[in-house]
Amino acid sequence: MQNPFTTTFSKIPDSTYIATDQASAIVENFSFDQPSESVYKITGVRGSGKTVLLAKIEEEFSREERKKEGWLVYRLTPARDMIRQLASYLYKESFIKEKFTSRSLNFSASVLGTGGGIGLSAQKNEDLTDPGVELNEMLRISTEKGKKILLGIDEVAKTPDMIVFASEFGMWLRAGYSIYLVCTGLYENIEQIYNVKNLTFFRRATTVKTEPLNQIRMSEMYRKKLGIDAVIARKLASITKGYPYAFQELGILCFSKDNKESFDSIIEDLKSELFSYSYEKIWEELSAEDRAMIKIIIDKEEYKREEILERMNRPANYSAYRDRLAKRGIIKTRQGYISLALPFFGDYVKDYCSDC
Repeated sequence: MQNPFTTTFSKIPDSTYIATDQASAIVENFSFDQPSESVYKITGVRGSGKTVLLAKIEEEFSREERKKEGWLVYRLTPARDMIRQLASYLYKESFIKEKFTSRSLNFSASVLGTGGGIGLSAQKNEDLTDPGVELNEMLRISTEKGKKILLGIDEVAKTPDMIVFASEFGMWLRAGYSIYLVCTGLYENIEQIYNVKNLTFFRRATTVKTEPLNQIRMSEMYRKKLGIDAVIARKLASITKGYPYAFQELGILCFSKDNKESFDSIIEDLKSELFSYSYEKIWEELSAEDRAMIKIIIDKEEYKREEILERMNRPANYSAYRDRLAKRGIIKTRQGYISLALPFFGDYVKDYCSDC
């Protein structure tokens, strides 16, 4: 029998996906005739389900019923010129193509996916054509036709292409075009983008931080898919702390072991996977100040705020460290208490990062 759990990057688990209210809220807003928000930024630690959340939203608006409502869904890659990518996608639409057949452009949309974009050449005159101007015309036509365009961008970062695209997108919003954006990225990468001058709309756009998976839903999924009793299922769910990558990986291990190995052995295998494929990269991306704070809270489950302040010699910028780590999804806070949000992250730091 095929293992129902998966950790394949960006793939939506077919039968082990656990729905969250976050995707539903975004879909509901975009479904209104006049959505209150046009842009959403999804942030969270690596492995927290950002890409899956984006994919679920795209999946909803790609359904036939949504197409009949006028929705067009395009996934853009931030590794290439996104203006040209979007122009290429739109040029494939019949209602756009018929308007541009007599124009002086040669749109080479077939190069999508090969590292290219959209080829422009003057066929009837020597005038220089700006792809941004042409794309603006396409979006005007799309809006007049009652089309609604949803763009998805995964793992954004502050690159020249992203800055140009975001600047253009702001102009499209001001023009009143029916275009919407959902992007994902690490908190620090998205922060760098919205701090760019003249990208006020991106700063003000709603930020959605991925949340831990629901304990009851995880327990029920383990119980059904692994054929185990409720007590063991709840124990497994608790171990993951709601971290999506850990939830899927533990499911994979339990399914493949099929009671052939001890529980302790399975947990050791889980830790090995988390350390190698998630935590090593997370740790590399932390600043020296963030690392210092984490090292203070790895010896027990939860710490009081006063304990941490005392151990850090009461730094004036303690709140900044705490807030940054919380926004990244590495720690969680509650009523004056702080704890690590990721399962076995403290073990990783103790075992592999004592000297770094």
